[in-house]
Amino acid sequence: MTQTAQTRTPIATVDDGSRLSDLILELQEKGLTVSGPLERRPGGAGPSDAGMIWVEGTPVTVPVDAAYVANTPYSLEREDSGHGIYRDGVRLASATPAGRPRFYDMETADGTPYWKLALMHLDSLASTVLQTCAYWGNDDQCKFCGIGVSLASGNTVKVKRPEQLAEVAVAARDLDGAVDITLTTGSTWGKDRGAYYVSKCGHAMKEASGLPVEVQFEPPTDLAVIDKVHSLGIDSLGIHVESFDPEVLARVAPPKARTGIERYFETWEYAVERFGEGQVSTYVILGMGEDPEVTLAGCKRAIDIGVYPFIVPLRPVPGSLMAESVPPSRAYTESIAREVAPELVKRGLTADKVSAGCARCQACSALGSLERTIQLGMPGRLPVRSA
Repeated sequence: MTQTAQTRTPIATVDDGSRLSDLILELQEKGLTVSGPLERRPGGAGPSDAGMIWVEGTPVTVPVDAAYVANTPYSLEREDSGHGIYRDGVRLASATPAGRPRFYDMETADGTPYWKLALMHLDSLASTVLQTCAYWGNDDQCKFCGIGVSLASGNTVKVKRPEQLAEVAVAARDLDGAVDITLTTGSTWGKDRGAYYVSKCGHAMKEASGLPVEVQFEPPTDLAVIDKVHSLGIDSLGIHVESFDPEVLARVAPPKARTGIERYFETWEYAVERFGEGQVSTYVILGMGEDPEVTLAGCKRAIDIGVYPFIVPLRPVPGSLMAESVPPSRAYTESIAREVAPELVKRGLTADKVSAGCARCQACSALGSLERTIQLGMPGRLPVRSA
């Protein structure tokens, strides 16, 4: 029988940024068992397996569905009033699991459920506008990606139309308090790599809802594509290299390796000139065998040109080619994040200045809480016990 909250031995809740970042790092390594309802994102175009919760009021996504989560010491438990994060019977923090958004019960005039068009990621409305990718199902498939998993499951539709997404954006804003929009897309063979279509969708959603929008796409073959994206009123860009280590890219994301890391830097510099410092970001996935020194050097070079390197631990997606992998250790992720966060603060590229998207939300990373710790003058940490 599950131990009740009354018989557990509670300790003080997370009461400062350093303690919170420790807990986030632990949860994102080991995952969280959940006994009750919890909104989650099981597949998608990038790292997911995202159980969505608020920990001490901070948005956090944690692994909940992967096989290794069965061994986690962390659990989300119902209490007399609300919920808590527990480890071995000890209460670590208060928590609020994300509930089912109200707009999920609506549908378009043609009968498409809103939840098949876009999902709430805590306070951000997100969608993969093209649920197919030129690289899926062939030798070029990115090993960490689950874009085809969601489509095969029937939980989404292949192509989301701008007018449909505009409807959903208004409903998500009005019914569920969405504060921004994050759009990604499967890559196409066109010179824009899908940037035109995802930006057209973002434009329609912003026009209808007034919410800031981030769009994500690969470096286009013609950088003038970015000018077109900017003209559509998009606020932020995600152009994701995934790893600064070329050997890792060649192994896990062959098309990105062919593009080349230098081309990413060229694209970022061009984009920063149009969108501004801090409004261009890149995912940097840790735990795929990368050289940490190469990773840190790449992050610092990106920061120097005004790009936000959004550091996340590998989150293996069930059904992807890396489904049997496990996240990196908390110690490894922390060693990188604690080098990068001070550079971001020093450069003035903190998450609170990002208009929209993953770097604004921060739920999949501990970087945001580390930035706040530094800004509050609390460089030390109160460690959560590690296994």
